[in-house]
Amino acid sequence: MAISKRELDFNKNEDEMRLKISRLQQELDKVYEGGGKKRIEKLHSKGKLTARERIDLLLDQGSERIEIGALAGYGMYEEHGGCPAGGVVVVIGYVSGKQCIVVANDATVKAGAWFPITGKKNLRAQEIAMENRLPIIYLVDSAGVYLPMQDEIFPDKEHFGRIFRNNAIMSSEGIVQIAAVMGSCVAGGAYLPIMSDESLIVDKTGTIFLAGSYLVKAAIGESIDNETLGGATTHTEISGVCDYKMKDDQECLKTIRDLMSQIGHAETAGFDRLESKMPAVDPKKIYGTLPSDRSKAYDVREVIKCIVDESKFTEYKKTYGKTIVCAYARIDGWSVGVVANQREIVKTAKNEMQIGGVIYNDSADKAARFIMNCNQKNIPLVFLTDVTGFMVGSKSEHAGIIKDGAKMVNAMSNSVVPKFSIIMGNSYGAGNYAMCGKAYDPRLIVGWPTAEIAVMGGAAAAKTLLQIEVASMKARGEEISPEREKELYDKIKNRYDEQISPYYAASRLWLDAIIDPLETRKVISMGIEAANRKKAEKRYNVGVIQT
Repeated sequence: MAISKRELDFNKNEDEMRLKISRLQQELDKVYEGGGKKRIEKLHSKGKLTARERIDLLLDQGSERIEIGALAGYGMYEEHGGCPAGGVVVVIGYVSGKQCIVVANDATVKAGAWFPITGKKNLRAQEIAMENRLPIIYLVDSAGVYLPMQDEIFPDKEHFGRIFRNNAIMSSEGIVQIAAVMGSCVAGGAYLPIMSDESLIVDKTGTIFLAGSYLVKAAIGESIDNETLGGATTHTEISGVCDYKMKDDQECLKTIRDLMSQIGHAETAGFDRLESKMPAVDPKKIYGTLPSDRSKAYDVREVIKCIVDESKFTEYKKTYGKTIVCAYARIDGWSVGVVANQREIVKTAKNEMQIGGVIYNDSADKAARFIMNCNQKNIPLVFLTDVTGFMVGSKSEHAGIIKDGAKMVNAMSNSVVPKFSIIMGNSYGAGNYAMCGKAYDPRLIVGWPTAEIAVMGGAAAAKTLLQIEVASMKARGEEISPEREKELYDKIKNRYDEQISPYYAASRLWLDAIIDPLETRKVISMGIEAANRKKAEKRYNVGVIQT
């Protein structure tokens, strides 16, 4: 029996996606080793668990979790020996049945010292806690600021000091913070556990002080050991800095579970949820739907069917603004509004062709109205992104594409219902902004292994940059052979392609994670569950919009 071209394309797409997922898992496996096996063994020899082992013991067994920023620092700081996962593990999960966020320093990476990306990742964790009123648990084991890079982590607004400002703000807002000192906690970092609501300290391994014994000796001439200076006995029997003295990591984590079990229930934002139902379409079909060749079209509705409950959705303005699909659906029981880019080549009612993956005037107008409707109905928004940008050219400019694009950006920016961004493919230029890129406060933003984030695609950018380079060389009187021109093009494109990859984005926390597409439902569902803990703080108002 002959295999159709459609089946061949599907199989090719599926193979490409599985290869990308396999590569993702390989990279994550390296990250999970932290500073390496020798440093893990050294930690164990001191009677301590690793950051990931602590989190595994703390979270409810068998419960779902989302790791935030696993690839933070990926490929960065190589001259300093690297910084896997940014030297800190951040997970959204469940402790004693309560959803929370856990932040655990990885002492196998430079003794848990803070690199610039470590600070950014800690602040992202606190941002998630504040946006959703999620309890936050700190498992502290850190040598403090990484001194060779102190100028990039210590003094600025979004640097180390912002952590303690956020501690104070969360405390004033009634967001539960629990800190466990399970290793070093020095200098400015010593304020974090004490600015939390409750603090625990592990005997013989946990220490807190503004200055360690060596610095104390140098500064005031006092000779004292670290344990006497700031160990568990000192801080639970003499200073009163900590609330609970724990004999080891295991007892400490069990006590945190007990404390979490006592927390009262939060009021909800009222997002609607029914019984969860799996998609009627096999979710694994999502692997073969997205073309491996970015120039090829596909129907994003086939992706939506793999994600939403029973594969059912109600499409808004189906025959208008066809390069964006807007639909009401349910994901794991939660009511959602989906805004998805359509990469099919489509015809308008006027029999005009519209290029897939591009936002036209009518698509922008439709999306803006749909976003406003979801705010009116208190329905969370899910953006499925595969966009090359807004349409250009005289026809679009004369029709007011800037005005219509501004409508969509304005409606999305002023949205008070939670937004979740899933970057499936391209996320280029102003399309990244309109589809709720990182700058627009999505509660969670993740990418598939096929995601690309940039001002424009690699080939287009390389050609533009090449033209500038060649013009500059010719102005200097240099002769450019076709071979030399191709060499320059390849060099420029390779550099640009590296910068638009999802790994580059995830390493800098432009993405919270790169995920297997099959995890999309889980990320959205757990994200809405977290968001449901906090009501909108203001009435929805789109501001000034030209009509």
